[in-house]
Amino acid sequence: MRSSQIMSDLILRSAERASRRMQARLWLLALREAAEPVIGPRSARTRWRLLRVRGRQLSRLCSIVVLAIVTSLGGCKEKRDPGFQGWVEADMIFVSPDEAGRVTKLNVREGDEVKVGDHLYSVDDDLQLADLNQQKATLANAQQTYDRAASLSKTGSGTQANLDSAVSALRVAQARVATSETRLARRKGFAPVAGTIQQIYFREGEMVAAQRPVLSIMPPGNMKLRFFVPETELPKLAIGDTVRIACDNCAADLTAKIYFIATSAEYTPPVIYSLDERNKLVYLIQARPSRPDALRVGQPINVYLDPKTPVADRR
Repeated sequence: MRSSQIMSDLILRSAERASRRMQARLWLLALREAAEPVIGPRSARTRWRLLRVRGRQLSRLCSIVVLAIVTSLGGCKEKRDPGFQGWVEADMIFVSPDEAGRVTKLNVREGDEVKVGDHLYSVDDDLQLADLNQQKATLANAQQTYDRAASLSKTGSGTQANLDSAVSALRVAQARVATSETRLARRKGFAPVAGTIQQIYFREGEMVAAQRPVLSIMPPGNMKLRFFVPETELPKLAIGDTVRIACDNCAADLTAKIYFIATSAEYTPPVIYSLDERNKLVYLIQARPSRPDALRVGQPINVYLDPKTPVADRR
């Protein structure tokens, strides 16, 4: 911008100097023509008028040229619409074990595509297997107690209370076995959704705490765009509107649909709003891209609003 200003100043100065020199030459030529003694007065006056007319035409031509140059340079100063700055994010799905343990097997790598139910990793299950064996032994004892109480009840030697107690103990033992089997089965991690392995946090041989994710999955439909708009542009947007997206070396037809508009500003000025403070208000906007496969998480983007009637006018 500084170089354009310097260039325009130099061109203006050169044009003014050229105009002054041309006018001085015309005046000198007119004086020479008027001083010629041989030429009659009528011819001298005629040439004088012609020279004046030509001088005015040349002066106007110089002014037009200078105006055209200034206009073209002024057009170079016009700023392009940069849009609203934003970036790409995604709502990750974190897969974690219910209990602490050591990762014994990892079946995927970052960037792999997985489907629902794919085996992702395994955590050591020694403690869970021991607990299951113990519960199965308790279940076997409870089963024997129930069988004895049932046979005595049939012959009339046993009481109904003993039979009821045996039935209750048997049901508790069966429930504990089912719980132990569930704990053992959850030592293996399976993909709950289809998507791409975004990041792996624990490798084979590392200890992972309870409910700490071993890896994260990014479903394509969970990708989103986040950008901020000033308070003056907020009335032009509504949920469901389509915006244009631009980024480095991206396709030219990328769009996104707005699904979230923040109800509160990111910057809260004092209670008394001034014009300067209101210009600092920005609101968070989130949109879902129409082609999530063309974008990457963390990628900077520019968002452009399509001109349309403001929401307040539509209402």
